[in-house]
Amino acid sequence: MKKPNIVILGAGYGGMMTAVNLQKSLGVNEAHVTLVNKHSYHYQTTWLHENAAGTLHHDRTRIKINEVLNSGKVNFVQDTVVSIHPEEKKVKMANGDIEYDYLVIGLGFEAETFGISGLKEHAFTISSINSARLIRQHIEYNFAKYNNEREKNQERLNIVVGGAGFTGIEFVGELANRVPELCKEYDIPREQVRIINVEAAPTALPGFDPALVEYAMNSLEAKGVEFKIGAMIKEVTPNSLVFEKDEQREEIPTNTVVWAAGVRGNSIVEASGFETMRGRVKVREDMRTNEYDDVFIVGDSALIINEETDRPYPPTAQIAIQQAENVAHNLKTLVRGGKDLEGFTPKIQGTVASLGHDDAIGVVGSKKLFGWSASVMKKVIDNRYLLKLGGFGLLMKKGKFNIFH
Repeated sequence: MKKPNIVILGAGYGGMMTAVNLQKSLGVNEAHVTLVNKHSYHYQTTWLHENAAGTLHHDRTRIKINEVLNSGKVNFVQDTVVSIHPEEKKVKMANGDIEYDYLVIGLGFEAETFGISGLKEHAFTISSINSARLIRQHIEYNFAKYNNEREKNQERLNIVVGGAGFTGIEFVGELANRVPELCKEYDIPREQVRIINVEAAPTALPGFDPALVEYAMNSLEAKGVEFKIGAMIKEVTPNSLVFEKDEQREEIPTNTVVWAAGVRGNSIVEASGFETMRGRVKVREDMRTNEYDDVFIVGDSALIINEETDRPYPPTAQIAIQQAENVAHNLKTLVRGGKDLEGFTPKIQGTVASLGHDDAIGVVGSKKLFGWSASVMKKVIDNRYLLKLGGFGLLMKKGKFNIFH
């Protein structure tokens, strides 16, 4: 009997963990498993804000795929996905085509700019190792340039972050820790530097407990972060950001706008004939698309409605990892001739947002966490993922153990 071809697109949390789970649960002779990714590494998306601020080197965040996968069980192909053709059970890549019997799409997210003028052209996004490295270098360049110009240019020292959701808050937390070091290094008084967080919603961290939000804002304001809440970004130019608050327009002179306020599913998925909402595919209970029995979706491209709130679950790493376990289990069932696939329901075990390396807020179960204890919990969650992904060796190599400083 012919071994089925299982093809996984993308080595984010969903794709990578699907491959790892299949590697553990399927025998060598049961299926051909292929993982396709454009880079030779998997990276921790939830650490990118630290790379972008310069508080954690990007090499700590990326993990070589071949160090985690057993090449005898999973074939890794480094290539870029161009298009998906579900009618033909085929994926076009930059360097050739690949056919599948079962497909897992985990192609990640793209920035959602909501049509704001100049945002795409002039703002940075924290979306990959390369984009995070660019932000870090850009900030350092502007600090270095400041004292090398006869006329002092405040635009160089104003860092504006669009969005006070999870990523935006975590990024300004890292910036608040990093800026004093940069000031010391480049001979700039700390009070010259502004970190400004602009959020359209009436509160920072929408959906978080108000007491936690208040703690987070107080903590960050004490480190010099300015908040503009209820402020709609209207335009980004090469050297300014324009927002509107209380029907008043304001302009902030800045060379650095980092957009952290919206994501959508991958445009390749949208162009492949699946029914999508902002690039995300509404999946059945068993994580398959409505149109095809042989296509599963995981991670940022999957849309699952939370029936309690009637809103989609946010595309988090925690949910992507759980989806991967479910999809791997269902693929194993199909490969072995089974018909009864398991339904997927996210189990939200808690949410923790860091405010720099030694401060955080979170909810675990019904317990609210503030400060140092929340930051320890964040590191425990990160380390647990490394253990799941690559065992004790990977944990010791990449884990976060700086609990007491």
